[in-house]
Amino acid sequence: ARHALVAVGILIIQDLLAVIFLVVANEAPLSWWALSVLLLPLLRPLLLRLLSFSGHGEMLVLYGLTVTIVGAALFDSVGLKDDFGALVFGALLSNHPKSIELSRVLMSFKDFFLIGFFLSIGLIGFPSLADLAYVGLLITLVLPLKLALFFYIFTLFKLRVRTAFLSALGLVTFSEFGLIVANESVLVGLLDENWLVIIAIAVALSFVIVSVMNVRAHELYGYLENFLCRFESPERLPDDSVPDFGDAEVLVVGMGRVGRSAYRTMTGQYGKPVCGIDVDAQKLAQLKKQNYNVIMGDGEDLDFWRAITSSRVSLVMLALPMHSDAVLAAKWLKTVGYHGHIGAVAKHEDEREALLAAGVDAAFNYYAEVGIGFADHVQLQITEPK
Repeated sequence: ARHALVAVGILIIQDLLAVIFLVVANEAPLSWWALSVLLLPLLRPLLLRLLSFSGHGEMLVLYGLTVTIVGAALFDSVGLKDDFGALVFGALLSNHPKSIELSRVLMSFKDFFLIGFFLSIGLIGFPSLADLAYVGLLITLVLPLKLALFFYIFTLFKLRVRTAFLSALGLVTFSEFGLIVANESVLVGLLDENWLVIIAIAVALSFVIVSVMNVRAHELYGYLENFLCRFESPERLPDDSVPDFGDAEVLVVGMGRVGRSAYRTMTGQYGKPVCGIDVDAQKLAQLKKQNYNVIMGDGEDLDFWRAITSSRVSLVMLALPMHSDAVLAAKWLKTVGYHGHIGAVAKHEDEREALLAAGVDAAFNYYAEVGIGFADHVQLQITEPK
């Protein structure tokens, strides 16, 4: 949580400066009615109540779009930026149990309109060779500099280099919010149209480059670990302490529904001392209240697995939702010299074969096996006397 707060704080400052610019750069005359927006927090109970009654289907989508359009139109009518109005109304709907669901259902609209925004910028004109040269400079010089700057800031906060590197990699892209600021600068005459095209191409290319890097982020860190560790602070934060597996002989990595079932079976039916691993702090707190032996850990973290060689663990069960995460965890276990058994779950037969190739001893295709388990369970129930 502390790690995330650092990144969120930097993003808030960046976006706040952009919002201030959007408000100041507005050319429309400001009405005295603009002061009425200070009363908008009084509408929050009504907006949240309507959000609760909007359901989970089309009405939720319609409600989100209506609030966005009304908020933008209201701010525009009093001389404020319509973008700012949509932002304020979005903030009024935050911290509601359904706000995350609303954000998720509106994401496709956001992507659709963003594509249209890029298209409208492209219609300005085809970039010249000089413009493409500027794009190359932004990508080759500014992007690595931004990555290094974020990484350095995170290490100053005593984050582990792995956390600092992955966080910096997630923040290094040029923001589409910056593109909105550039578009507004063109409208008020502060920036030439050619620069808007240059920035748009740079934003798009940064998304492509970083998305490719993020797919291999953990492996990339493995290659750069020796170099990056030079910048790590000798002082560790409490959340970064070396994991203690205790007397556990079995580790269950991923405490979702599959992981919890495996945990209960290994403890109840086989009597093995088990330790559950998960990255979700809230989930861990709930599991501890239910007397689960769990600790926080990331199966994709090479540093986390180094502690396993000095423990009593003889079986690692990978119940991770992402196939690639399970393959990478198996790879790290082999890298640190773990000689115990590894089990994993898969959703498809090709994924099961990939896990076996990565060094997993037993891979369970639960989509294929659930029917067998269901049939066995029903047959047992109907043959037993009532």
